[in-house]
Amino acid sequence: MQALNLPSYDFKLKSNENKTLIFDNFRKKYMVLTPEEWVRQHFAQFLVNQKGYPISLIALEKQLTINGLKKRTDIVVHNTEGLPEIIVECKAPHIVIGQDTFDQIARYNLKLNANYLIVTNGLEHYFCKMDTKNESYVFLKDIPNYEF
Repeated sequence: MQALNLPSYDFKLKSNENKTLIFDNFRKKYMVLTPEEWVRQHFAQFLVNQKGYPISLIALEKQLTINGLKKRTDIVVHNTEGLPEIIVECKAPHIVIGQDTFDQIARYNLKLNANYLIVTNGLEHYFCKMDTKNESYVFLKDIPNYEF
């Protein structure tokens, strides 16, 4: 898989029926290793290992319903009260992050009301803090370390 603009981690990989699988420590099972899954696994590990977020507060690919349609968030970090604090939208490295990606995560946040939004393709990362008072967001240079 492609090198990312994130630290490297030791992942458990295996092959099954001509597909490479990666062990997901969050879901406790092997997942098909797609380029997007590669980014999702790296970013989730980054949140735990570099930013100090407890693995118990992180959920991968949680389903939500928006306007009657079933969607999945890539990563949601909850606070200690169980409320969404951070939403992360992951794209494959070859996907250019554009307005449509920000629109997608904004739609998810209308339902989840998280304080931070992150968009990444593993090479570029965008961090935003929501400003609900002014109905806007502020770009940040980095995401905060765990401090809930």
